[in-house]
Amino acid sequence: MFKIGMGISWRNAIQRGILMKKIIFSFLLLTVFSSSSIAFAHGGGLDSYGCHNNRKQGGYHCHRGEFAGQSFSSKAEMLQATQKSTGKADRENKK
Repeated sequence: MFKIGMGISWRNAIQRGILMKKIIFSFLLLTVFSSSSIAFAHGGGLDSYGCHNNRKQGGYHCHRGEFAGQSFSSKAEMLQATQKSTGKADRENKK
């Protein structure tokens, strides 16, 4: 007969539910650790524009909003681009 630890046989473990508890606990533990690594993959700290400074590589990039997926050398450069795009939209609306 196979032993699973502390002298308990497979049959006794199944009867007592110990094996099932270990399986459930292992699954829950795996789920928690795998989901937390996905959830915390990005440090966050987005400003009201959906952007933030990249501390490791420098620069400023956006994850949300009008400039999602774009990078700038600084927040000031992004703000200039915002003014240009809104000014362009205003000129098109006046036509």
